[in-house]
Amino acid sequence: MTLGDATPNVGRRPWAFAAVCVMVASLALLVVGLSQVPADQLLPWYVAAYLLVGACIFVPTGKLPSLRQVGGFLLPGALLVVLALLNLGFWAGGWLLGLPAWGLLLSRWTPESRLPVLKVLKFFGLLVLGLVIFMFNGIFPFFSLGLFLLPIIPLVRLAYPDYRARPLQAGVEVLLGLAVVVVAFMIPLRKVPGRHPGFTLEGPRQPGS
Repeated sequence: MTLGDATPNVGRRPWAFAAVCVMVASLALLVVGLSQVPADQLLPWYVAAYLLVGACIFVPTGKLPSLRQVGGFLLPGALLVVLALLNLGFWAGGWLLGLPAWGLLLSRWTPESRLPVLKVLKFFGLLVLGLVIFMFNGIFPFFSLGLFLLPIIPLVRLAYPDYRARPLQAGVEVLLGLAVVVVAFMIPLRKVPGRHPGFTLEGPRQPGS
């Protein structure tokens, strides 16, 4: 998911990398949780992760999001939660994959700047591609080795003076990158041939099924 195109060019920017780290860790925990408990028991954790990603996007800008930004950010997640409650699959997990990029797009949607249609279409195209890669990753776990690069990325970014000027953001992003690695070590590896437990129209899997 390309986040750079959606990042607004302002002094106080969203913490995009922090949002990505929150998403990766939350998505991994939710996917494993779906094989252990019914989906409705995971919804509080999903809501917490959703709001935390939103906080990483909107709070650092120092501006209150508009009502349409809040609605555009929360409404898709709320609709997908309803699908999960109706036992139509936990598609909310798939939406979580693209949530940081979606939040960045919305953060530049102001009365002076319309939401670019082409970038919205590009976002959904990349989201579909991301879902395909994510399901493929569930079958061939060696692609997950890229997770171990997450703590290194903020350290590399310290080479840029504007990033060094935001030590709080740098520190938080390093810690979140390390947290993702810890989660990757803690989660038991589960191979699911042919499909991924988080994305099925058969509804959430019950424990022992």
